[in-house]
Amino acid sequence: MDLVKLGQRVQGLRAERAMTLQELADASGVSVSMLSSVERGAKAPTVVVLDRVAHGLGVQLATLVAESDDQRVVVRRAAEQDVADEPGGWRRTILTPVVPGVNFEWVSVTLPVGCEPGTYSAYAPGSHEFVVVSTGVLAMTVGEQRYVLEAGDSLYLAADVEHGFANVGATPCSYAVAALIMRPRDAGARR
Repeated sequence: MDLVKLGQRVQGLRAERAMTLQELADASGVSVSMLSSVERGAKAPTVVVLDRVAHGLGVQLATLVAESDDQRVVVRRAAEQDVADEPGGWRRTILTPVVPGVNFEWVSVTLPVGCEPGTYSAYAPGSHEFVVVSTGVLAMTVGEQRYVLEAGDSLYLAADVEHGFANVGATPCSYAVAALIMRPRDAGARR
C-alpha cells in the first residue's frame, strides 16, 4: 500500500468534511499525532486504526484502501493492440489489455475464404469462450460436433475441449472471441 496516497486520501476526505485533525480524532478515537502521521504517509496504520479513521470520516474502510481509478482502469489504444497476421492469410487482433491476475481475453479474428486455422487444444476445466460472428459464415468444431454460424449468430462453449474454426462461406469471415481462461494451454496448443 502506498502510504503517501493513503495519507492524501484521508486528508482529502477530512478536508471535504471541513474537519480539523482534532475533530477527526474525537470522532474516530485515534490520536491527533497518529492522524497527522498517517496523513503525511509517515506511519503505516493497523487495520483497526484505519477502520476507526473510516468510521470517523463516515466512509467504508474500503474507501480508504481502494486503489485509485488510474490503477483500476487500463486504456489500450487501437495502435497498441497486438495484431498477428498468421499463415494462411488470417488475422487476429487482441483487443484487451493485459491485466495481471485476470485471465480474460477478447480477440477479433478475420479469416479469408476457405481458411481453416486449425484445432486448438482444450483449456483447463472452468474455462469459457463466447464467439460472435460479425460477417461471413464460420464453422466451429467443438469436440466431435460441428456448428455453422452466420453474421449475428453467437456460440458459447466450455473451453475444456478441443475446438476449431473455419471460414466455410464465399466471403471473408469476421468474428470475436471472448475467453475466460483458467490457465494457459499446453505447449503446442494450435495444430
